[in-house]
Amino acid sequence: MNNDLLFDFNVDKAAKTVYITREFNAGQSLVWDAFTKQEILDQWAAPAPMRCITKYMDFEVGGRRFYAMTSPEGQKRWILQKYTSITPKNNFKLYNCFADKDENPELPGSEWDHTFSEENGITKVHITIYNESLERMQNLHEGFKIGYTVMLTNLDNLLATLKQK
Repeated sequence: MNNDLLFDFNVDKAAKTVYITREFNAGQSLVWDAFTKQEILDQWAAPAPMRCITKYMDFEVGGRRFYAMTSPEGQKRWILQKYTSITPKNNFKLYNCFADKDENPELPGSEWDHTFSEENGITKVHITIYNESLERMQNLHEGFKIGYTVMLTNLDNLLATLKQK
């Protein structure tokens, strides 16, 4: 990982919102694909030793992704996402919540907004996560920050490999 790349993680409890900004040493198209294509997402979107296993993904407005964070022992934590807005290569928004194995949502959830921009071969991703409840956000906060930091490092390493292909 290039230590000169920006990584900010801020929490505004009053607004029930998490703000993440992360730079990647890769072009915007490749970083976009890493966030929006199942075959790439499944390679980085879980903190080790867990793995991300997508059951299905339909990346279009109104489409859904249903996936599990799977432990080495086979325990699954299911997550359901619904895409609410897509501006190709620049922005997508989704509603995210935990679910059971039959896709029944565990509410409350959160609204995610991803914005992508590139300058001089460095892609910046801004992620805003609005939580529907302060309690949900507080329950996730510390573990989420650690886990998401690991996941973004996984992505950084994967992008370096993909750029070489």
